[in-house]
Amino acid sequence: MHHKLLIAALIAIGLAAPAQAQWKWRDAQGKVQYSDRPPPSGTPEKDVLQRPANATRTITVVPVGQATAAAASAPRVAASAPSKAEQEAAARDKQEQDREAAKQKEAEHRQAELRRQNCGRAQANLRELQSGIRITRTNEQGERVFMDDAQRLAEVERARGLITSECR
Repeated sequence: MHHKLLIAALIAIGLAAPAQAQWKWRDAQGKVQYSDRPPPSGTPEKDVLQRPANATRTITVVPVGQATAAAASAPRVAASAPSKAEQEAAARDKQEQDREAAKQKEAEHRQAELRRQNCGRAQANLRELQSGIRITRTNEQGERVFMDDAQRLAEVERARGLITSECR
């Protein structure tokens, strides 16, 4: 007796499953499909056999002379809530975008700090060059050599160029 009740319950569940599905359509192979989601895009309207009560049909008006491809790609039902997998994927995408934005902001911050340091060094170098004190450099042989006026003028112009580019 217990087995008969179990079998009857399974049969009832099996018969009720398609009835509980909200969507019913015929796929490209001609098989009837049941789902709680709308049929895949591209399913002809004539193959949609049953819709949920809250689904709305959209009527697309195409002006004379325009292709009907735009009408075929128009959504047929009101937008449904995204699935949990879609929500998780969107959350992962958002996190990745946030990480990329943080990396970019950090790179911009490092670049700004480097420019600030370069600006300070260029300004200090310009002050030293304009102070009038004798400045020495080391040549290729390792000997100390004093800068002449032409070299000093060239270094002043170079320092001014750096200040212009780095001190914004």
